[in-house]
Parts: sequence; structure tokens; C-alpha cells
Amino acid sequence: MNDQPRIAPGSRRQIGFVNALITGVIGRASHGRPPNVFTTLARNRGLFRRWLFFAGGLMPGGRLPRQDTELVILRVSHNTGCEYEWSHHERLAQHAGFSAEEVERVRTGPVTPGWTPRQQLLLRACDEIHADGAIGEETWVGLAAELDDRLLIELCLLIGHYEMLAMTLNSLRVQLDPPSKRIA
Repeated sequence: MNDQPRIAPGSRRQIGFVNALITGVIGRASHGRPPNVFTTLARNRGLFRRWLFFAGGLMPGGRLPRQDTELVILRVSHNTGCEYEWSHHERLAQHAGFSAEEVERVRTGPVTPGWTPRQQLLLRACDEIHADGAIGEETWVGLAAELDDRLLIELCLLIGHYEMLAMTLNSLRVQLDPPSKRIA
């Protein structure tokens, strides 16, 4: 398979002044140059800014606990085969309190011993949305006992957003960032 990007990250001229400022700030916050996800998506100038606002409302601005969010994003990354998402969020998950072993265990799914009942439900929700386009009844009932209505909505949007982003990154063949440049 060809691993060259289908759409390369944009230059300042290609992404425009405003997006160059935004991606520059993101790059400084991640201790390096702007990550490829941002400079690639910024080539669609207006849509990038609207997407960034929405995405930021889910992560890091969502109300779900950060461990829940990172667990979900890692499982979605695994399910979609999106190594770009995985490479960024494996480190973020460790910052949120997961061990390296727990991060790797995400790949084995909800039936692997060691997950709490809540974590199993979150992992199952990711798997069910990925496979069936919806959370199944049994999983929903379990989640509804754990999360209020606002968090249930956020969870569905979080899973759906990262599925969409992963499919976009995979389709565009966005290249991994150098390790020191990954979002921290």
C-alpha cells in the first residue's frame, strides 16, 4: 500500500494567515511544529476552524472524565486502524493515569480481565457503534446507570467524532508526527 499522504500538510500560504496562527499556537503547546492533523485539515480553511471548535468541545473541553475520554479514543483508534490517532492518544492516556500496559490492553477489548465494569461498558459502546452504527440495548442500560443524559449524548458524539476523524486521517494518509512533536 502507498503510504504517501494523499493531501500533504499545508504551508502557511495554503492554510491562510488565521489557520497558520492557530496551528502555530498548537505547535508551540505541543513543543514543536504544528501536528500534521491540523496543518492538513487546515487546507480547508473555514471548515477547519468550525471543526476545531467542535472537536475542542469534546476533548479537552468535554465533561466526561479524562480517563473515560482517552479510553474511548484509543478504542476507536484501534477499531479504525488509525495509527495517527493512536500515536497521539497513547501518551495522553498515560497522562490521564493509564499505565503503558493498560493502554496496550485497550487493543484486546472489553472482555480482557482488568477493566472495571464502567470501562467494559465504554469499550463495548465503541465496538458496537463501530460494528452496528449504534450502542446496543444491554450496553445502553449499563451506561445509563453510570452516566446522565448529557454524558450519554457526549459519549455518542465523542465516539462518532473520533470514528469520523480516524476515517478522514486514514483516507488522507496523514503521516505520523515525529515523536517529540506529538500532542502532549
